[in-house]
Amino acid sequence: MTTVVLADDEALLRKALAALLPMDGGITVLAEAENGEEAVGATLRHRPDVLVIDLEMPGTDGLGAVSEVRRELPEQPVLMLTRHARPGVLRKALKLGVQGFVSKAAEPAHIAGVIAALHEGRRWIDPEVSALAVIDDCPLTDREIDVLRATRDGYSAADTAAMLHLAEGTVRNYLSNAMQKTQTRTRHAAARYAREHDWL
Repeated sequence: MTTVVLADDEALLRKALAALLPMDGGITVLAEAENGEEAVGATLRHRPDVLVIDLEMPGTDGLGAVSEVRRELPEQPVLMLTRHARPGVLRKALKLGVQGFVSKAAEPAHIAGVIAALHEGRRWIDPEVSALAVIDDCPLTDREIDVLRATRDGYSAADTAAMLHLAEGTVRNYLSNAMQKTQTRTRHAAARYAREHDWL
């Protein structure tokens, strides 16, 4: 039996996976989490065989949550679910020790198979995720994406600076660069443009 903590802010998908993954009898969902902070708490509390976590969540995102978990549990196996994996994100995740990447569009049976593989000590990156990363045409840097994601989530430049441990002026520079690259006039329009192009 493989135990998992399942973290995703999309309630419908999370509930569906929580119901479908155990159907073959090999997986037990110990806890669900709807954001990064809950994912960290549930993982440290339950010590699952595999943490299954969405890359993009409000507040502490998937990478941030994995970073926090790995400070306490360096060997924790992690399967990351994603809609769009940029090369920079893949590199960051692999540096953090994430062993698996699967598209959120994958069938539950496939996700269950990858969970089993990770529990056995193997690694898995879906070909679809690899292809998206390779052909990625996003002109934004990882930091520009970080500040646009914070903007999308409703944080001010000052709040974003505090969250990312940056100077407020630096955040404004990143926002200005992002607006220039997306040819938009406001940070909110830039965030919307980036979201529409699956860059966030």
